[in-house]
Amino acid sequence: MMKNRLYRLIISLGLLPLAFVQSCNYLDVVPPEQADLDDSMRDADAVLRFLYACYGEIPYLPRIDYLCDTDERVEPQILNSFGQVIAYNQLNSSTVWTGNDETWKGTYRAIGYVNLFRQQLTDSEPLGVTPEMKAEYLAECKFIVAYMHFRVLEQYGPCPVIDWFIPTDTPKEEIPGRSHFDYVVDFICRYLDEAAAELPATRIADEWSRATSTMCHALKSRVLLLAASDLWNGGFPYKDWKNVNFETPGYGLELVSKTKDVTKWETALAAADSAINFATTTGKIRLMTIDDIPTRASTLKDLYIPGKENDKDFQKHVQLMSFLCNSLPSEGNEEYILGFRWNNNIQGAALSYIPRSVIQQNGAWVGGYSLCAPTLYTMEHFYTDKGTIPGYDAEWYDKDEWLQSAEVAGRPDITKLCVGREPRFYAWLGFDGGDYLSMLVNGQPLTLNMKSSSAQGYSPNANRNYSVTGFLGKKWVEPELKYTSNNGASGSNVNYLVPYIRLAELYLNRAECHAELGHVDEALADLNVIRNRAGVPDLTKEMVEKSGLELIDWVRNERFIELWGEGQRRWDLRRWKTAPQQLKAGAREGLNVEEKYDPTFEEFNVRTKISQPFQWDDRMYLYPVYIDELYSNPQMVQAPGY
Repeated sequence: MMKNRLYRLIISLGLLPLAFVQSCNYLDVVPPEQADLDDSMRDADAVLRFLYACYGEIPYLPRIDYLCDTDERVEPQILNSFGQVIAYNQLNSSTVWTGNDETWKGTYRAIGYVNLFRQQLTDSEPLGVTPEMKAEYLAECKFIVAYMHFRVLEQYGPCPVIDWFIPTDTPKEEIPGRSHFDYVVDFICRYLDEAAAELPATRIADEWSRATSTMCHALKSRVLLLAASDLWNGGFPYKDWKNVNFETPGYGLELVSKTKDVTKWETALAAADSAINFATTTGKIRLMTIDDIPTRASTLKDLYIPGKENDKDFQKHVQLMSFLCNSLPSEGNEEYILGFRWNNNIQGAALSYIPRSVIQQNGAWVGGYSLCAPTLYTMEHFYTDKGTIPGYDAEWYDKDEWLQSAEVAGRPDITKLCVGREPRFYAWLGFDGGDYLSMLVNGQPLTLNMKSSSAQGYSPNANRNYSVTGFLGKKWVEPELKYTSNNGASGSNVNYLVPYIRLAELYLNRAECHAELGHVDEALADLNVIRNRAGVPDLTKEMVEKSGLELIDWVRNERFIELWGEGQRRWDLRRWKTAPQQLKAGAREGLNVEEKYDPTFEEFNVRTKISQPFQWDDRMYLYPVYIDELYSNPQMVQAPGY
């Protein structure tokens, strides 16, 4: 049964066309003709169409194939993607970039639309809508409004709270400005609590697009984790940033807290604990396990994994992690709490991950774009098969040996860095000499040749379609994808559920809270739930002590691995205030890809800084608001540094 899912809907709106909500600034919602509004509340069917339209207004979600603004991965500079604009510190208040402007403007347009629905439903008695139905619909709206405020809060910081419908003739002086960060957090959490009290914990299959109380608890955990983290818990670098004339009730002109409050971690811990307990009991959410691998996996061959050829348990965990983001709830994957529907696999994110030059069809090479290039930081921070971080294990290879040949029989191009690693490494990452999927080429694996310009390497004929680092990702590529000599790509096309919150994150949230509060045993217990599911041995106190790292470093590294490529890293680095180190100029490295075509093994396997204008400036903690919004709302202040 498909339940607890919120997908981005494409809905036929009937009497509610999208032109209904055109806007000229972020709070405008142009009212339709009164007859249309009357029709929208005529009966239960009309109300439900209007409600679904509210879901359809959920704004732009950054594409997972363009998340190149962190230390996870990079892309060729020629792409000029939104992620690169962020990473190069090129965002400004006078240039509209879709990924930036649409989140602010689109979100507030959508909030206005939802608030219009709330107003109309509250003031109407539609035929066939019972009091219980009305209460549930209004609760769904509160969830949507809370979610959309959080999207803005995460990206722009303190933001206007809009919990009512604002007509277009409202004087500009009455439009609210930014509220204090903690005030916005309290508002979001209050709405989530109120929504959870009226919403079901699960949904039947034909209601799988709608909010649940399980989602409310999960999102509240993420909100309070953000509020407890260093950036917003007394650590915001621009402490004098404040409003000029708009006051937040109880906070005056202030926008950020200036002192650390440890009780925020206790509050976040309580929320994470509640979210896990609710999700795993009432919500019937559970981590995906080996027993949940889809039956279509039975057609797959085992991947070639050096040293693990006969280790069936290891192979099963690789397969499990390969299907984690490539399977549906109807197939047994009930880990997703909140997700979004997106493009199908072949035409969506997967093409940026899939290697180029997979197979020849009618004399021409076909394949993907090879754009997803994991950094050396990524390759070096997934665990070894012993559950340690390379570089922090005296029993593993010395760092100066990592890019030497592992001398694997028949696979001389595989380096020591890529031998003896954990299942997620082989499920989600591709490397020279290794296999990319097990059926990609006429039912056989593609053995990557990242050095050859006529294969998957840097080529004069592929000025933008190549891996900048010499590595590839495959987290979003369905494991049974197959290209044939006489046809295009084929597969199950199931990769259209992009996770926004899944159960693993909640365990990581709770582990982080425990670590910050000094609860060592509890933090290790939560980490080991995630490690064990992935086929990684337990983390022990002794391992932490021998590594020289703090427990919080292990928590953050586990989060980096488990949520790799899912869009959370950009926010994690900011809330931890580690972005200045991780994202600074010269920090991103790969192999020596771009120096020459067809390099030798020795020429290729050289640690190389990515030659792109990456930089960090503290203003990059927040995105700027487009300048037109400042003109349309005299209460607004711009983010610091813009």
